[in-house]
Amino acid sequence: MPDLSARAERPTTIQRRATPFRDVELHAKPDGTGGEALTFTGYASVTDTGYEMSDWLGSYTEVIRSGAFKKTLSEDADVPFLVNHGGLTLARTKSGTMALAEDDTGLHVEARLDPGSPHVVALRSAMDRGDVDEMSFGFWITRQQWSPDYEQLDVIEVNLSKGDVSVVNYGANPATAGAQLNSRDLAAAAARLPEDEQRALYERLAARFTETPEDPAGDAGGLDLYLARARALAL
Repeated sequence: MPDLSARAERPTTIQRRATPFRDVELHAKPDGTGGEALTFTGYASVTDTGYEMSDWLGSYTEVIRSGAFKKTLSEDADVPFLVNHGGLTLARTKSGTMALAEDDTGLHVEARLDPGSPHVVALRSAMDRGDVDEMSFGFWITRQQWSPDYEQLDVIEVNLSKGDVSVVNYGANPATAGAQLNSRDLAAAAARLPEDEQRALYERLAARFTETPEDPAGDAGGLDLYLARARALAL
C-alpha cells in the first residue's frame, strides 16, 4: 500500500478544473448605438461540492471550499476570459470587461464580449449548437488541507491572477479534469517514493504505453528509463 502522505506537498504549477455549464447565458441587448451588447454569465467553479480526482497514488475527492476566491478577488486578480485556456483574450478583469465574484454557488463570471469579433461569433455559434457545454478555470493553490487519511483535499484558498476562466469544448468532467500530472510533478513524486513503491507506480502506469517497456525489476537503469517515459506521457 503506497504512503498517501506523499500527497501533502502543495502543487506549485497552474491547476485547471472543469465543470458542466451552470446557469450559463449568452444574451444580447441593444447597446444604444444601433448595435448590440453581448454578455456571457455563468459559473467557472462550484464550491463545497466534492468531485473525483486522481494522481499517481490513485483517486481522491477534491472540494473547492467556500471563500477560496475571497482573497484573490479582493486583490483585483488579473484574469482573462478565454476559449480552451488559450487564444485571443475575449474579456479581462484588468480592462473592466469582465467581473468575477464569489457567491453561495461558486465563482460567478460576467463578461462583456465584442459581438463583432470573429472569435466571439465562433463561440456564440458553438454555444448555440451545444458543441461547448463546460467551463474551466486556471489557478494556483495557495492554501489546502488534506484529510487525515489523505483521501480528500480541501482547497481553501486559490490565486487567480494570471490564471484564466475559459469556455471549453471538451474536458471534462470534474472526475478527470486537471488530474494529469506534468513531468516535473511526476519526477518529484517518484523521487519521494521508496523503490518498491516506484515499481508499483510502474505497474499502475504501464497500461498507458502503447509499447510496454521491459520490466525494470532489478535494473535501476531500466527503472529510470521507465520513469522518464512515464513523465513524458503524463504531460
